[in-house]
Amino acid sequence: MTTPTAAFNVTAAHITKTPDVRGGKPCIAGRGIKVQNVYVWHEHLGMSADEIASAYSLSLVQVHAALTYAFEHLDEIRTDILEGERIAEAIQKQNPSRIQEKLNHIQKDGD
Repeated sequence: MTTPTAAFNVTAAHITKTPDVRGGKPCIAGRGIKVQNVYVWHEHLGMSADEIASAYSLSLVQVHAALTYAFEHLDEIRTDILEGERIAEAIQKQNPSRIQEKLNHIQKDGD
């Protein structure tokens, strides 16, 4: 049976947090894929570990290390996801869709 210390070592070997990489967010070592992305793919999009590994050329160990880290730091991961959503909404408000503007203009002219 694997001891918690051994499991931590596997996670630590595959997950890094570097200030100048992806804003210091936890990533899969050497890949730059954020742990929060793996978490979202698995928990929100329903992808299996095998599907994630295949789609992003990762080993199952890397995927499971990312998921282990995510569940051990769930508050951090959820906060990062919400922060990203807020940033995306702010950018979207500052930069309205050109297509939507055209549709609004066409609809306005048709009224």
